[in-house]
Amino acid sequence: VCSMGNSTSRLYSALAKTLSSSAVSQHQDCLEQPDSAQLDPIDPKDLLEECQIVLQKRPPRFQRDFVDLKKDTASNHRPIRVMQWNILAQALGEGKDNFVQCPMEALKWEERKCLILEEILAYKPDILCLQEVDHYFDTFEPLLSRLGYQCTFFPKPWSPCLDVEQNNGPDGCALFFLKDRFELINSANIRLTAMKLKTNQVAIAQTLKCNETGRLFCIAVTHLKARTGWERFRSAQGCDLLQNLKSITQGAKIPLIICGDFNAEPTEEVYREFSNSSLNLNSAYKLLSPDGQSEPPYTTWKIRPSGECRHTLDYIWYSQHALNVNSALGLLTEEQIGPNRLPSFNYPSDHLSLVCDFSFNQDPDRLL
Repeated sequence: VCSMGNSTSRLYSALAKTLSSSAVSQHQDCLEQPDSAQLDPIDPKDLLEECQIVLQKRPPRFQRDFVDLKKDTASNHRPIRVMQWNILAQALGEGKDNFVQCPMEALKWEERKCLILEEILAYKPDILCLQEVDHYFDTFEPLLSRLGYQCTFFPKPWSPCLDVEQNNGPDGCALFFLKDRFELINSANIRLTAMKLKTNQVAIAQTLKCNETGRLFCIAVTHLKARTGWERFRSAQGCDLLQNLKSITQGAKIPLIICGDFNAEPTEEVYREFSNSSLNLNSAYKLLSPDGQSEPPYTTWKIRPSGECRHTLDYIWYSQHALNVNSALGLLTEEQIGPNRLPSFNYPSDHLSLVCDFSFNQDPDRLL
């Protein structure tokens, strides 16, 4: 048992209060939100300190720097920080994904969850969009709600996590936003269709009002179908999501940010659909390239029995007529990732987190 400090661990007590209820809730209708209102708020510094105590035998976090992308136009409001991350479902990491160079010891949930929390706490997002969340009820909802986030979870109808023994329920998409910065106006859980058939992939779309500016915007999170050979399927799912978002944003009158693991390289049709959409979307991480037109060389890098996989699959899309990208978090270098790739003792997922700071354009109709 790892020592957790001089007094009863705040992290342990936060988790312990939810463990007895999680076993019951994990196989109930996952759209229900548990009530964590009775739990006391947590100071993020305290939680970060507790995570670091748990992780003291692991290598330190990788250093990643934000790249300043501000244009000359000054903004008179605080930027909105958005974080996108496929955190790797615990059941899949241990049971199905076969990361042949990653020791099983590195995947232990008691430590890996602290690596995930440490990453979130380090970047302090105003809005957090996650995929492959299979510990929502016993970890992320109780802890993040106590950090001031409003929490929403939408599981896959037939999650592959349920095929793994001793699973923690289905994985799905989760969306979190700080209640002191935003007001929820509308929320939609979307089960994506392809060729008129309902699929196993989902999205959450929420219209929020920025308390500081009074401006509305829509934030969406999704995770499209994986694997080679399913390109047309992903394209159909992307078209369905875009149609839903056109309706929700009244044809781009409401600014839009879409976070997701699209399981698609920039060469795929679904990427072109988003690039050429009437919603006037741009991919934020293209702005890190010298010409502003190229995606990063990778957002996921892993080694499976079939070989090494290095792909760009994760994106933050935004309404370029209404929003500016002030800065974006640089990616890990190949040297930082190391020869055994991801996940590892240093990093908890096979996907890199993406983080951007957005501000509202002062003249949102100018480019429409």
